[in-house]
Amino acid sequence: MKAKDIREMTDLELSEQLINLKAELFNLRFQHSTGQLENALRIREVKRDYARVKTIMRQRELKAMDA
Repeated sequence: MKAKDIREMTDLELSEQLINLKAELFNLRFQHSTGQLENALRIREVKRDYARVKTIMRQRELKAMDA
């Protein structure tokens, strides 16, 4: 997921996306620990997407404070 796509989302969509990414990351970690994970790089991708969403949410929060 690209930052441009994330910035186009509404606040509600960002919150939902954050919940989905957190759940996916949990499932991937669980699969990794049980040896069932096929693509270990997916964990890195999900972590980065999670961080992007959190960063954009924080930027919006700070922008709202300044206004």
